[in-house]
Amino acid sequence: MINTIQGDLRADDCKFAIVVSRFNEFITSKLLDGAIDSLKRHGADESDCTVVWVPGSIEITPAAKKLAKSGKYDAVICIGAVIRGQTPHFDYVCQQISRGVGQIYYDSEIPVMFGVVTVDSIEQAIERAGTKAGNSGAKAAEGAIEMVNVLRQI
Repeated sequence: MINTIQGDLRADDCKFAIVVSRFNEFITSKLLDGAIDSLKRHGADESDCTVVWVPGSIEITPAAKKLAKSGKYDAVICIGAVIRGQTPHFDYVCQQISRGVGQIYYDSEIPVMFGVVTVDSIEQAIERAGTKAGNSGAKAAEGAIEMVNVLRQI
């Protein structure tokens, strides 16, 4: 018989840190709302959730790294919105934030979720902040819950 490990979506005994970029706050605030709503719907208590605001998406990485290493949280959720503009700045920011969050995830012993939308237009960002494409913040929170439960079983 094959042993199967599968995480569930119970967050009632978990502590979460959420790092949110203030840049493009009209989008990131909606992503944050989605993440918090998802955590609460799955049993997390508000007192077990810490929100850390940072200036922009690049600044998510050092805050997430420190939170992941603190030993206070079961998971860190990173939320930001990078919208393509007229310069190559978009490419540099996307590359650095995805590499940085990925490295923290590899180096830490807790889930560090990538809830940063990287889109070509404001319309695409709005779609991922709770309209047509769902809410990427909620999806990142659900992934964090599931991974916490998977890792606890291993």
